[in-house]
Amino acid sequence: MEKRMKEAIRYLGYGRNTADERTCTIIRNAFSEVENAAGPKCICRIFDVEQTADNNIAIGNMIIDSRSLSRNLKGCTKAVLFGATLGAGVDHLIRRTSLTDMSHAVIQQACAATLLEEYCDEQQLTIGREIEEEGLYLRPRFSPGYGDFDIHYQEPIMRMLDCAKTIGLTMTDSYMMTPTKSVTAVIGASRIKERCPVAGCEACNKADCEYRR
Repeated sequence: MEKRMKEAIRYLGYGRNTADERTCTIIRNAFSEVENAAGPKCICRIFDVEQTADNNIAIGNMIIDSRSLSRNLKGCTKAVLFGATLGAGVDHLIRRTSLTDMSHAVIQQACAATLLEEYCDEQQLTIGREIEEEGLYLRPRFSPGYGDFDIHYQEPIMRMLDCAKTIGLTMTDSYMMTPTKSVTAVIGASRIKERCPVAGCEACNKADCEYRR
């Protein structure tokens, strides 16, 4: 719970400062509200990876031009396409709360973002244990919108995962996901075990890592 609280406080903009006890109590209550409203689901599929010159990456029939993702997938022979959502209930909760108490809705937003990351981390660990049986090891997940991995790649990833049918996740014309507390990502898999945290670069202070976003 302590790690969860720290993440929510960070999302709320406190930085390294400590929130007062009253704020912590509100955050704990908001976590309970969001958890009760959430219906988390995820989907993943594994594809072969080919990297060509000029940072082009072929994952299934999707061609990606991204130097950042190419660095992250260096040495990978497989890629896991991953999608996850907390479900529409969380969106409804935050929308209802915002009508009467915007500051509490902001706290719920932070708690939802924390819970989504926590859920994704748990699912990635499960995927990692399964894929290790084939002698493969996962890299940190890498989502469209990071570095030069353009946000428009949301569309082919969601199509390849059939997200609308499998987990009820859709996307607007401006690449915004519905429900909003959702994520898509590429997770590389190689035969070399790297010392990378599941949460990726945001949780790592190693600035000279060649896989850093």
